[in-house]
Amino acid sequence: MTKEFAVPPVVFPSGGNPGAASGNIQQRRVATAPFQPSTSSLSFIPFDIGPAVGSSSSSAGIYGGGPIGGGPAPGNVNFEDEEPLLDELGIHPDQIWKKTKSVLNPFRVNPAVHKDSDLSGPILLYMALCLFQLLAGKIQFGVILGWIVVSSIFLYVVFNMLAGRNGNLDLHTCTSVVGYCMLPVVILAAVSLFVPQVGAVRFAVAAVFVLWATRVCTGLMVSLADGGDEHRGLISYAALLIYTLFSLLVIF
Repeated sequence: MTKEFAVPPVVFPSGGNPGAASGNIQQRRVATAPFQPSTSSLSFIPFDIGPAVGSSSSSAGIYGGGPIGGGPAPGNVNFEDEEPLLDELGIHPDQIWKKTKSVLNPFRVNPAVHKDSDLSGPILLYMALCLFQLLAGKIQFGVILGWIVVSSIFLYVVFNMLAGRNGNLDLHTCTSVVGYCMLPVVILAAVSLFVPQVGAVRFAVAAVFVLWATRVCTGLMVSLADGGDEHRGLISYAALLIYTLFSLLVIF
């Protein structure tokens, strides 16, 4: 004979876990994907990419008053107030042209335009001489550059030894003068491409250009520095040696 037991009905809470008691066991959290920020705790600022004016205004609103660093806004830069690129590099074409024109006349050299020495003009003349030598079938870039450096140092030492304590010639000015006075040698290199390379004609033409360069270099050296007027002959001899060497490169 079976005995029946009275079992009370089981009531589950709506939407919950049947094994969890209300108020004692917390509900299980829903699994989320790893490395995902919680959208309930973080708020993101939207950034809209727009024109330069819009970006400057948005940055002013975020950082307070202007872009980072406190400088002018990128959209308000006025490029008309900027200096030309050649002036920033120290290259002045008008000044180079004035100095070149002053060397063209060996009898009326203007030393005033050579007071502000530069190396951009001598570099252009150096490249022109190397180019004419290359057209003649002579690759002498390193030789000409080395001779220019040695010649500038040589003339600088000779002048200051002759002038003594009164000499105020610096190496930068000396290099500029030697470089600009290379213009007759550059013209000689261009003329030698069309002059016959036989006979005494090339030596006569070379002598004219060497005397031209020597006269201009001596006049500029004496005018730009103190203490060299009384030693004009010795300075002319040093300049004659320098430009004779360069003319020999052109002739042979």
